[in-house]
Amino acid sequence: MQIVNLMTPDPKTIRSRDTLSKAKSIMEAGTFRRVPVVDDGRLVGILTERDLHKYSGFLESTRVNAAMRTSVVTITPYNTVEDAARLMLKHKIGGLPIVLADALVGIVTTTDLLRAFLIVVAGTSEIMKNG
Repeated sequence: MQIVNLMTPDPKTIRSRDTLSKAKSIMEAGTFRRVPVVDDGRLVGILTERDLHKYSGFLESTRVNAAMRTSVVTITPYNTVEDAARLMLKHKIGGLPIVLADALVGIVTTTDLLRAFLIVVAGTSEIMKNG
């Protein structure tokens, strides 16, 4: 299965010059644990809840670019779900931005992969019952 069939398209993003308090509000409103950082249509980083914790008490005065991770592991929409799972396990991360020609087109998380796993398991069980 290609990751494009599983990803969340057009995810919420933040700009690198925005404040961490704005990023926290976006995360809380959408119940996200991470938000991609996009400037001028290009992915430049990712910010996680863990990154925010380091700046607790300074969220209003700290910009996203001070806390974000700039070496972001990404995948393309043409990669498979298995590719995404391998990368996430290898790098011990909970989400992967989906990038096409430097533009962010989606995001996939551990939750998405677990959902796909359950679909496969349910399908396999159905085949075994009826086969």
